[in-house]
Amino acid sequence: MSKVQTGLRYSAEHEWIDDASPAKVGISQVAADALGDVVYVDLPEAGTAVTAGQTCGEVESTKSVSDLYSPVTGEVVEINQEAIDNPGVLNEDPYGKGWLFTVKVESEGELMSAEEYASKNGGEL
Repeated sequence: MSKVQTGLRYSAEHEWIDDASPAKVGISQVAADALGDVVYVDLPEAGTAVTAGQTCGEVESTKSVSDLYSPVTGEVVEINQEAIDNPGVLNEDPYGKGWLFTVKVESEGELMSAEEYASKNGGEL
């Protein structure tokens, strides 16, 4: 069973966000496990406006290409260059070194608690 990190909130599309300012965004271990070995990540550039529920990048694995959705509306502040240089970090440490970008949040989309997300997606806390 895939781990779901407590203390984060999750979108239905499997992205997580923390409560920091600016907020970090990443993909859940549930998503990383379903994707398989991640080989490429396309992220929005710093300064880009993102909209909750809209695509803002891609995550490519040996199995498929999946759209990356923003869990919030706001401006991208920073991207994780390590995730671009070493996409496998999303499989190894999706809640730590595998974060994708930070965003200055203007408004949030529909987000679930870790407990709600784990219940809906078969993860464990």
